[in-house]
Amino acid sequence: MKLDAYDVILAPVITEKATLASEANQIVFDVARNATKIDIKQAVEKLFNVKVKAVNTLVRKGKRKVFKGVRGQQKTVKKAFVTLEEGHSIDVTTGL
Repeated sequence: MKLDAYDVILAPVITEKATLASEANQIVFDVARNATKIDIKQAVEKLFNVKVKAVNTLVRKGKRKVFKGVRGQQKTVKKAFVTLEEGHSIDVTTGL
């Protein structure tokens, strides 16, 4: 089943590590768990009108946590580190 670009890219990741990666022309996104690197590349190129050089993915397993005495489990999240070609950029705070 082919995923729509809006179903592949869920949200940008705004963390200290993601901000440091943006200096190396990389953008970090939360992506769908069943999305492949090719799906992610096509979605980013379509949504942001940029040229993608490489895509690296990782899956962070959900952790067990206790909050106010209640046990719970965080979600398992798939992230994509998208490296852009020279001359292309994305400002995730404005979407340009």
